[in-house]
Amino acid sequence: MNNCFYHVRFTLLFAMVMSLSGCISDQRYRTESGVCVSSHPLEECSRHTLQVFQAPEASGESYHLGFVEFDDQGQLWDRQQLREVIDEVNNLASDEDLLMVVFVHGWKHSARPADSNITSFRESLRRLSALESAVGARTGTPARKVVGIYLGWRGGSVSLPGLKELTFWERKNTAHKVGRGGATELLSRLELVQKTKRAQALADDKPNRTRFVVVGHSFGGALVFSAMSEILENGFVQTHGPDAVVSDTVGFADLVVLINPAFEASRYSTLSDMANERRRYFPSQLPVLAVMTSEDDDATGMAFPLGRWFSTLFEIERDARRFNPVTGEYEIIDQGSSNVTALGHFDPYLTHYLRANDTLEDREQASFNTSEAVQTFVGASRGWETDKSGSRIPFEGAVLERTETSAGRNPYLNIRVDGELIRDHNDIYDPRIASFIRQLILISSQSLDSDSRKNFRTNMATP
Repeated sequence: MNNCFYHVRFTLLFAMVMSLSGCISDQRYRTESGVCVSSHPLEECSRHTLQVFQAPEASGESYHLGFVEFDDQGQLWDRQQLREVIDEVNNLASDEDLLMVVFVHGWKHSARPADSNITSFRESLRRLSALESAVGARTGTPARKVVGIYLGWRGGSVSLPGLKELTFWERKNTAHKVGRGGATELLSRLELVQKTKRAQALADDKPNRTRFVVVGHSFGGALVFSAMSEILENGFVQTHGPDAVVSDTVGFADLVVLINPAFEASRYSTLSDMANERRRYFPSQLPVLAVMTSEDDDATGMAFPLGRWFSTLFEIERDARRFNPVTGEYEIIDQGSSNVTALGHFDPYLTHYLRANDTLEDREQASFNTSEAVQTFVGASRGWETDKSGSRIPFEGAVLERTETSAGRNPYLNIRVDGELIRDHNDIYDPRIASFIRQLILISSQSLDSDSRKNFRTNMATP
């Protein structure tokens, strides 16, 4: 009876909110087929699924951007849109190495042409293109083609300020629904492009330079985790190597990155428990998942628990007991707390702290230095290979510190980030964070055997 009363009350409240405020329609924004090439894609390509940014000056900066959109039921708005994007990526991959980045937006955002998340994603792709050009010029290797895929869904359903905050519950549910729906197909098809490139490079006895990373922000992080959690759990059990031999945990793509993800720690409990059971990982183990949450993110640190509290009023929880082989002691996991606390703010599941060691002004004023970036990668890669509880790995402008309770090379990184690096829920584009993610991608995409990894680092450091 209590559950029924709660759901009726919530339904009536939401209906009242929708009647008093503007409802954001559930629609597809990218309805034009064909590739639109422009130096001003926001104005000239606003309705195109496939876009190419080409800088007007002779800087060499360019990137491809594709949109794939989902409705409130988690289904593709149009399968032809998915086919267009995958076909374009396959066409590009047939001739060039790619740097593929999927971005999944969060609450209150969408694929609407003027959405601020799209503007920020465009700028990130432009910077990646500039970086590729600089590295190519420095090393004499062809720059990889930067390809962005923006996964759009109706992150906001009400437009009236104040009242739109009450959409927390139903938008969170929609995010998980999209993740369990067509999003897995999109991500799996893109991973197949990467696997095909890897097989082709192996057959031609050439290095595979194509990289693939998935980034989810806020409820977009919840969406990605819903799509990937079972794949990641399977990768922990079905490890890399011979059948029936426990070896290295495998992940999805080169890396999955969740920034300020808005989902409860209890959804992560299985992965955390599985990873916690192993006291050590092999030197060949690579990072699989990086969850990055700012200590100053009030949206997931303060507002999220309040929203979850209403959702869990009638759930039954207990104190779970688990053994930590690193400390040799038992830990108590409060299910009630994990059920209302966002993953990045739940202390028992933390594995790292990322601390700033310079200021944003210092990092913004510093020009890109290929030699510094290569040195950082080589040092960070070696640091990861010798990682242990309490270790510190330096990156550009930041230091990654593993907690004393987490096993070295644990491939699931749950990182609490210095507020200097990510200042709030939406400030996720600090150059030090971008550099950290780039370095993690490089570390995650190395060969698994020790000799190949050493050769990879040597090749990176050779002009």
